[in-house]
Amino acid sequence: MTRKDMTANLNPDKYARGTGALRSRRPIYMDYLPPCNDACPAGEDIQAWLDLAQAGKYHAAWQKLIENNPFPAIHGRVCYHPCETACNRTYTDNEVSIHAVERFLGDMAMEQGWKPEFTARPGGKRVLVVGGGPSGLSAAYHLTRLGHQVDIFEAGPVLGGMIHFGIPAYRMPRAELKQEISRVEDMGVKFHCNHRVSDIRGEMESGNFDAAFVAVGAHLSKKIDIPAREAKGMMDAVSFLKSVENGEQVQLGRRVAIYGGGNTAMDAARVAKRMGVDEAMIIYRRDRENMAAHDFEAAEALEEGVKINWLRTIKEIDGSTIEVEVMELGEDGRPRPTGKFEKLEADSLIMAVGQDTDTGFLEDVPGIEFKADGTVIVGPNMMTGAEGIFAGGDMVPSDRSVTIATGHGKKAARYIDAWLRNETYTPPEKHPIVDHEKLQLWYRTSAPMTRQEHLPMAQRIGGFEEILQGISEKDAIYEARRCLSCGNCFECDGCYGSCPEGAIIKLGPGKKYRYDYELCTGCGVCQEQCPCHAIEMIPESSAANVTGQAPENKR
Repeated sequence: MTRKDMTANLNPDKYARGTGALRSRRPIYMDYLPPCNDACPAGEDIQAWLDLAQAGKYHAAWQKLIENNPFPAIHGRVCYHPCETACNRTYTDNEVSIHAVERFLGDMAMEQGWKPEFTARPGGKRVLVVGGGPSGLSAAYHLTRLGHQVDIFEAGPVLGGMIHFGIPAYRMPRAELKQEISRVEDMGVKFHCNHRVSDIRGEMESGNFDAAFVAVGAHLSKKIDIPAREAKGMMDAVSFLKSVENGEQVQLGRRVAIYGGGNTAMDAARVAKRMGVDEAMIIYRRDRENMAAHDFEAAEALEEGVKINWLRTIKEIDGSTIEVEVMELGEDGRPRPTGKFEKLEADSLIMAVGQDTDTGFLEDVPGIEFKADGTVIVGPNMMTGAEGIFAGGDMVPSDRSVTIATGHGKKAARYIDAWLRNETYTPPEKHPIVDHEKLQLWYRTSAPMTRQEHLPMAQRIGGFEEILQGISEKDAIYEARRCLSCGNCFECDGCYGSCPEGAIIKLGPGKKYRYDYELCTGCGVCQEQCPCHAIEMIPESSAANVTGQAPENKR
């Protein structure tokens, strides 16, 4: 005899509909935010396209991905994937290799000639984009999807910005870079290279543009004062990388020193090795644990024979002799001088101490304000103090990366679209994030991450062939299936199989489940069995509008 039968004998009117008032809480299906989605600067719905990829629906997965990020083949290579750092799978074995699956989809799209599928809203306007780097390209792409006509004015000879001139080809092959950028042009965006903008208002008026998005990258090297007598062969890292990219002859000598500890410094040193120098040494005032570069960048540089002088700062340069002071870390973790000095010999010195943006052409525009470092102040809607002029990417106060810049472009496009249409864009409220402590992985098994193959060391130094290799279709499906679907139902039947009252109804593949609250006792077993925490128990007093239906995942 079931509990329902027994209680019905006590008072048929009261207990004919399950436990009635005896139930103090009830389960509901939820739609939470996975930490990978939350960590993505481009706002990708990572969990959604991984779900489609693991089912072999690659075209649909790619379409879902490019709703937010137009460049999966680029980002699958150059993004530092904070999504993976946030991945809850790290508490089981290793993070899901999200970037590798993203690259797989991006490369497949180029091989198959896939095109973005969207319906542009009528009534669009004309928008000028200044700067053809990741932020400007992203804004142009999203504005086009929103129904606007876009022209990009780029001061350089090609588009891509610092992806093209600042990231060497061994990390971002130029054929793939060019192909993904060309997709934006194929959508109808007009590219105007070698067109430097000096008068933004004049360009808007002459071109009949209704709004402008300015995304000038950080191409100017920072200046630092170093006493120098007869210094030889000094150059900045950005100019050096640009010269190499353009095929120009750069005289480095046998030994080159690179001053700085960021990713650009690592790239400059590795490029110098490929240019044939006998020795490339990095001088950096901090230690490895506190360096600005990502650790894998330093690891690969060391593998390729680059030497790194940690805790050293340049005090004086005299010809080919560089005097450095040995530093030590204080209790606060910051480097401080020791009064001990060393001398290093180098035929040339590459300065890699950071970049600034050239925003001087905006100084005469009424309303635009700047921070002390020259970056442009924008509001929450990405608009500057000048009506109709928006800004993003490296030229606004923010952390800097290709993916952050891409996210700025998407965000600005949505606000520009609303401004042009006399509407208000309000970002949707984020769902609560599901951390690893909320997961209940009764099916937990070890499935280590797929490791991407690297170009053999003997082949690296001789040229700029891509080092990190892509993964196979088999591995892409495997990686996508490693996703734990944090916070969102994936129809594992854990709740259905564990319910002692048969109160959970299966609605068919892809349609999830529904609760029959006339049978539900509120015991909470279903929640305890849900591995991804897609079920919550709520008080009956809060359940007035609860349907019991599992929602569509909006993440």
